[in-house]
Amino acid sequence: MGLILRIKRSFGAILKLFRKKNKLRIGIYGPPNAGKTTLANRILLDWVGDVMGSVSEIPHETRRARLREGVKIEVNGRSIMIDIVDTPGLATKIDFHDFLKYGLSEEEAKRRAKEATEGVIEAIKWLDDLDGVILVMDSTEDPFTQVNITIVGNIEARKLPLIIAANKIDLPNASPARIKSAFPQHTVVPISALKGLNMDTFYRVLAEKFG
Repeated sequence: MGLILRIKRSFGAILKLFRKKNKLRIGIYGPPNAGKTTLANRILLDWVGDVMGSVSEIPHETRRARLREGVKIEVNGRSIMIDIVDTPGLATKIDFHDFLKYGLSEEEAKRRAKEATEGVIEAIKWLDDLDGVILVMDSTEDPFTQVNITIVGNIEARKLPLIIAANKIDLPNASPARIKSAFPQHTVVPISALKGLNMDTFYRVLAEKFG
């Protein structure tokens, strides 16, 4: 039984190495409403012509991870093939009462809270099957949150390459500098996924970091 287990593990490691040579699996992470799905949609619109999923002002619109395979990005003579994993929003506390103010019924709110909690667990599990992470942070908010610090720690512990996308720079109170100051050890790229601002720089950094 031990020999079979070692063979399976060796085969799994070989498969992961093979995948790295051909294409990379990149997870998009971050707290609710930071713009993860908006960024996934922007990448697909720019390079494939369609979108990953719907977005909403209601937190935890994405409650199950979504995978899009074989997205080819070409920039400055570099070509990189990636699988994109759009993950549910990460939160340390999910209370169904928070959804009631958006007009959801109590039944709907409780269901969303349950699914969102399951989504957080799923997102953490995905970290074990990724080759890199794009962490989306809202540049209009304080970056020193428990969620941001925890997820950065989890990514660092796994030694995964990381890009922090300082999103929503189109808003007047945006301050990407705060994010750079909070996480100086990591690459921070200011963007607006919604407006498509500074995406050329984002793709260049993505190709350099993950390629």
